[in-house]
Amino acid sequence: MRRAVCPGSYDPATNGHLDIIERASELFDEIVVTVMINKSKKGLFTIEERMEMLRETTVKLPNVRVDSWHGLLVDYCRENDIIAIAKGLRSVSDFDYELQMAQMNRELSGVETLLMANNPVYGFVSSSLVKEVATYGGDVESLVPPIVFARLKERLSELA
Repeated sequence: MRRAVCPGSYDPATNGHLDIIERASELFDEIVVTVMINKSKKGLFTIEERMEMLRETTVKLPNVRVDSWHGLLVDYCRENDIIAIAKGLRSVSDFDYELQMAQMNRELSGVETLLMANNPVYGFVSSSLVKEVATYGGDVESLVPPIVFARLKERLSELA
């Protein structure tokens, strides 16, 4: 079985994330969407909430599962028999960063990285931008899956 991982913080997942996950799911037997845990960052959503939203938004993709991990991604890949990392690129600055990470991951473990050009519709979309715009009352409904939009509105109203 050829497995790939789609890692990220997914705080929250955006339509850009979903686009990459869907496209990667057509290339591999299994995609593991992995919420990476960074204990030094306080997210808007808990790891469990992010995982639940991802499960709900990928339910129609039978070869996608959701997991979480704290540590080096290459260690996760080794422990789970994953041969590739699939990531989306929005811009040249993404490429500069991701190329360096891909080279390091290959050096550390032999895991390959598939850098996928994003759908231009989502070229400007990031989780941090979505959160910022939504915090100030901007309309982000078209930028995130419906379940994420509902939970984002709910969470921001709790914090207001």
